[in-house]
Amino acid sequence: MKKNPIADLVKEKRKSAGLTQIELALKAGVGLRFIRDLEQGKASLRTDTVNKVLFLFGKRLGPVDLPRE
Repeated sequence: MKKNPIADLVKEKRKSAGLTQIELALKAGVGLRFIRDLEQGKASLRTDTVNKVLFLFGKRLGPVDLPRE
C-alpha cells in the first residue's frame, strides 16, 4: 500500500514514544489490525478511529486547504 503522511506520523510518534503496535492499540482503545492498517497507509479507515490514535499524540484530522490555480 502507498504511504501517506498520517501513516508516517503515527509510526514515527509510536516509535519515538517507545510503544509497540500492541501497546498503542491498547492505549488508543483500537484493535491491533487497525494500527497495522493505519501505519501501512490503508486508504479507507474510519476517521473517528484514526482520531482516537492521533489524540494520543496531540493531533486530530481536520480540513486542509489545497492549492488552487
